[in-house]
Amino acid sequence: MGNEIQLISDGEGLAVIGDPTDVERFLVSEGLPSKDLGLQRLKSVFGTGAAAAQAGSEIAAESGRWVKLTRESAQVVKKYGLRESAKTGCSTGVLKGQKGQIRGFVEFAKAPRSLLTNPKILAGAAGIMAQIAMQQTMTEITDYLATIDEKVDDVLRAQKDAALARMIGVGFVIEETMIIRERRGRVDDVMWSKVQNAPTTIADTQAYALRQLDALAEKMEQKTKIGDLAATAKDAESTVREWLAVLARCFQLQDAIAVLELDRVLDASPEELNGHRLGLKAARQTRLGHISRTTERLVARMNAAVGTANAKVLLNPNKSPALVTSINHVSAGVHGFHTRLGIESGHQSSQPRRWVDAATEARDKALETGAKGVDAAMSLGNETLDRAGSVTEKLSSCIAERARRLFGDDEPGDKKSG
Repeated sequence: MGNEIQLISDGEGLAVIGDPTDVERFLVSEGLPSKDLGLQRLKSVFGTGAAAAQAGSEIAAESGRWVKLTRESAQVVKKYGLRESAKTGCSTGVLKGQKGQIRGFVEFAKAPRSLLTNPKILAGAAGIMAQIAMQQTMTEITDYLATIDEKVDDVLRAQKDAALARMIGVGFVIEETMIIRERRGRVDDVMWSKVQNAPTTIADTQAYALRQLDALAEKMEQKTKIGDLAATAKDAESTVREWLAVLARCFQLQDAIAVLELDRVLDASPEELNGHRLGLKAARQTRLGHISRTTERLVARMNAAVGTANAKVLLNPNKSPALVTSINHVSAGVHGFHTRLGIESGHQSSQPRRWVDAATEARDKALETGAKGVDAAMSLGNETLDRAGSVTEKLSSCIAERARRLFGDDEPGDKKSG
């Protein structure tokens, strides 16, 4: 293609396609880590014939790398002004280089040799990008489960619910099918038949886990005594961690099923790949919404308990700080869980109110109240004295007036003549 690279962004990742040397130079210049896109898998969308052979040879000559969209890589998309396609929902563009340097932006429609002008290749590339993004999340969830030191299978085995027990077996089957897929590079009827009923079991388990977290949130809301709240929050530290692990495993297996689905559609009905990809994306966002609302509701109930604990720390110097500490552990766990699943979450630890601060504030209020009482008493006393003086003065004037009427104009002590 002569120093051209093609960019595709689906909102989750950025695909860089072109000559291997040009692709590598671009990624290095932008400082972007990447992984192989696997363009060779797109050969199957063209079927057979001379046109398919030509398209296949063009694809084979190109290198494709995938970059996860982060704050840094998203700036690259913005920097080069990729244009969104209403049909695919992807943003695309072609960059032309000169003497080994990637310089200006050229609209892809004006580049007749661009692979992006072929709708089948664009849809296929977008489908592969969606698979890589989900596999990336699956890997991050595996890391998450390792960091919280919880084996999901152990958590599931500890439960007596039948839906949770079935999920263990479903997980084994899905993992086995993913291994076969890696070896064969496709998903045929036999492979798909093994896992096509798995989504129902996974959905049942996810719903069960969400109900458990909802029940815990309601329990926190119903407690009013600090001792009860502290005990519930302490139990929640491990309980919430376990149910978050179950939810993470559900999400991981659901992404695995979606990867297999896209392979199956690519193999059986490539013309439907783009629509299926968009449908899976919408369904995934719906699942994330359910999980986000439930976990955020739990954190909100926990944060409300922090206010209760800090308000009553004076009478509960040990249990109130312990309650706040437990709630911080739960909130941090939920935040870490959100991060792994790509849910935006603002986390801020709550500070337990110190007993000495509460005692000092109570003393100051008491002194302020006492001072106000003294001032009120003094004000009342002065007002009473003023009123007494006024009454005495009026009484004296009244007596003098009556005396003058009795004795005439003379002073009361004088004697009258004859």
